[in-house]
Amino acid sequence: MIETPSLVDQYCHGVLRTELGLGTFEAHLARTEGPAASGTTFFDTQTGFAVRRWCPPLLGLEPHCAPAHYLARRRELGVLEAGRRLLRGSGITTYLVDTGLPGDLTGPGEMATTGAAEAHEVIRLELLAEQVADTSGTVESFLANLAESVHGASANAVAFTSVAGVRHGLALAPEPPGPGEVRGAAGRWLAGRRVGGELSDPVLLRHLLWIAVASGLPLQLHAGLGEPGLRIDRTDPVLLTDFARATAGLGTDLVLLHGYPYHRHAAHLAGVFSHVYADLGASMVRTGARAAAVLAEILELAPFGKLLFSSGAHGLPELHVVGARLFRESLARVLGTWVAEGAWSLADAQRVAGLIAAGNARRVYGLE
Repeated sequence: MIETPSLVDQYCHGVLRTELGLGTFEAHLARTEGPAASGTTFFDTQTGFAVRRWCPPLLGLEPHCAPAHYLARRRELGVLEAGRRLLRGSGITTYLVDTGLPGDLTGPGEMATTGAAEAHEVIRLELLAEQVADTSGTVESFLANLAESVHGASANAVAFTSVAGVRHGLALAPEPPGPGEVRGAAGRWLAGRRVGGELSDPVLLRHLLWIAVASGLPLQLHAGLGEPGLRIDRTDPVLLTDFARATAGLGTDLVLLHGYPYHRHAAHLAGVFSHVYADLGASMVRTGARAAAVLAEILELAPFGKLLFSSGAHGLPELHVVGARLFRESLARVLGTWVAEGAWSLADAQRVAGLIAAGNARRVYGLE
């Protein structure tokens, strides 16, 4: 039996503090632009089935119970107790929490307390830039404050994360923009921006990436499936090839988040560049009963010291549970088959499982 007693969830978000009705809960099972089609439900997805398989036993119910029965039990326990049981039942011992999403979400401290685990903050670059812009009156002050804020954030965070692929696409020019180019872009953005306005200018996105690279902290880059309605052809991680080449040797690791359905491309880049890592991410949650097949495809190309587990979970503690359980089950199934066939030794399979589950993340993020 392949065991992974410790899991480092190297990319996730906090969980909602509010009680959820059926419709609100269901909406968090799928990333779409609207509700389920008339007469259908998002519980009838791989994610929905996985929630019904793995989460009810943690709340004292039978696996695969009806959604209404599950949610009634969840309300009976209350959001705090249900969250505590779910997170502590996930087997995750360390959370790296991206605090850059809006909503009434728990932060790293609450995640640690609720889940009886360690937790560390991941800073979202674009939100940081937007907060700086809200309080900077001129282009010069914005650029100076931005550099200072990124530097200050690096003292306490374990990584930076960027949604440049979501905001613009990953086909950005790989080199850092020049000072004049940056000042011009900042001036145009600030002049046309209202407080709270999103950053999507490609020059400023590149500028942010290079400031983060200079910090030396690992830089997580979103790729593959993401926000509802996103043109995923713009988020194929292979578009980062030139940026990966430009940042080689600078001492900053790049972690390609999610990747699916381009997970083989992410695995390829992790094999080509010594500072590039691939994340299993939300592909486990999205693909449910097919997660083992996806994991096997990632293991085709990526060196085993370059793969990291994450749940990619947001909002529902159930998604942290599902991400962790599907990862464990899939890894045991895939590696166990290779051991049974004689392709791998049991000792090697156990060692690789430990690397992907926690060891690689602890090394990359300096968590030892």
